[in-house]
Parts: sequence; structure tokens; C-alpha cells
Amino acid sequence: MDLDPRLLRYFIAVAEERHFSRAATRLHISQPPLSYAIRQLEDNVGARLLTRTSRHVELTDAGQVLYREALTLLRQAEEVRTLVQRVDAGLRGRLRIGFVGSMLYRGLPALLNAMRAGLPDVEHVLTELNSHDQIEAVRRGEQDLGFIHANPVPPGVLARDLMAEPFVVCLPQAHPLASRESLRLAELAADDFVFFARAASPSYYETVLSMCVSAGFMPVIRHEVRHWLSVASLVSQGLGVSIVPACLSRSGLAGTRFIAFEHAARSVSQMIWPEAGRTPLQEKAVEMAGRHGWESPETP
Repeated sequence: MDLDPRLLRYFIAVAEERHFSRAATRLHISQPPLSYAIRQLEDNVGARLLTRTSRHVELTDAGQVLYREALTLLRQAEEVRTLVQRVDAGLRGRLRIGFVGSMLYRGLPALLNAMRAGLPDVEHVLTELNSHDQIEAVRRGEQDLGFIHANPVPPGVLARDLMAEPFVVCLPQAHPLASRESLRLAELAADDFVFFARAASPSYYETVLSMCVSAGFMPVIRHEVRHWLSVASLVSQGLGVSIVPACLSRSGLAGTRFIAFEHAARSVSQMIWPEAGRTPLQEKAVEMAGRHGWESPETP
């Protein structure tokens, strides 16, 4: 059975106007093509749909059924068309977003709220992963967008720097230097250190290590963890000291003090996404993230 949407629209106009001339005027066509279209539709469905008199048109029982179903079919067709257009325009779909925990203090929640408002028909699926695992997930096509600590990325993965911030020293509240406004890194040479694991982010590990070496000492690395909040949590329990991005001072973690020290290095945050096979939704998300006002904290 051929249910041409054009024929259905013509039929609906006749059914609602109950008059061929008025229906033709409504459709902006002449009456003969309209009459032919209705006969063609009746042939297609194999049933008489209308009874005609000199004054008006009445629907047969079959016509009443077709009228109700035609309204539903055309509405569904319009919904499908709109859905396809929104997906093609990047306004609908599923967006898989990875992030390192420290991005929660750099403005990521504000971006996610902006995405929810600007892309209300998009499902946002968030996964906390370290930088290395995010890069691999994007490379394998398992993640659409990632927010990481700056790292070298392999072919097939694109990266954009979002912001840079200073590092600060993180001390337990009871540390002898915790009341200071600033210090020299060399003053911590005898302390145990909590480090961000090399496997989780080689660049961060090397950056922090090089700062210690430049200050004249090789740090005693007592603990290695894979998340910055874990670093700060261990410090708060008196298990060592650390060097962390300044954004961690916003964490509100009790038992810690964040103190400035002189250094040239910066903690750089990046956005990553796949180079090939990008969808309009991914393009839209990358564009929104690139325009977002990322928060770059100053040293305490």
C-alpha cells in the first residue's frame, strides 16, 4: 500500500474542510488535481474514503479511520524529520565525556551546565579517568571528549590547551611551615612526598620531579596515587607533603594548607577529541568548550 504523504495531506484537507473547493484553496492548488489525488489514494488503499454531494463531502467509515491514522502518520514523520535534522546538526545524541577530578575546580561543572542548557536533548555521560586512560579511550573511539592534564597525544587524537595555572605546595595543617604565606621548595627537602603516579600522567610526574631537582634535592617519594584529590587527602592525614595545581586549594579539604612558592612551571589543562569520524555533536561540544571561560586560579 502506497501512503504518499502528499496524498495524505490532501485527504486531510478535504476531510477537515468537507468541501473540495475550500480544500483546494487551502492547499493552493486547483480542484481537478485534488480530485485526482483523492481517487489515487482510494485506489492505493482499496477503499472508498468519501461520499460526495453537490454541497459537501462526508467521510465513510474507512475514511474516518484513515483520517485519524493519517494525522498520526504525518505527525510521526515530522518528528522523525526533526529528530534526524537535530542529530545531523549536533543538537541531539549521546556525548561521552571523560575528565580528571581536578577539572571540577577549573570550571568543568559550569561548562556541563551550559551544555545541558544549550543541548537539552543530548545525554551527557561522564567518566572520571586519569589523563593516560582518557587519551587511550579517545584514540579507541570510546570517548567523545576528554579533559586532561597536558600530555603528548598520539596520532588520531587532537588536543587544545584550555588554561594554565601555577603549582602550590600542599602541607598538612600541623606541618611546621603550614603558617607561612610562601616558602622555598628546598625547605621541604627532608620531607616525605606524595606524588602523582608516573603511569597516570608522565608529564606531571616529570614536571614535579624536575621542580624538586631544580631546588637542589631529590624528593623522597613515599606514596604514589592516581588522582590529585587522593594526593591532597594523604597529605591531610599527615602522610607527606606534595606539589599540586593551585586549583586544589578550592577543594575545601580539611587538614591541608596550600602555600605559594617561586617556580616557572605551570599546570596546563587540555581538551582532547578524536581527529577522524567526528560527529556534528562532537564538533558542537568542542566549539562550546573552546569558548568556555575556564577558571585559572592564582596562587594562594
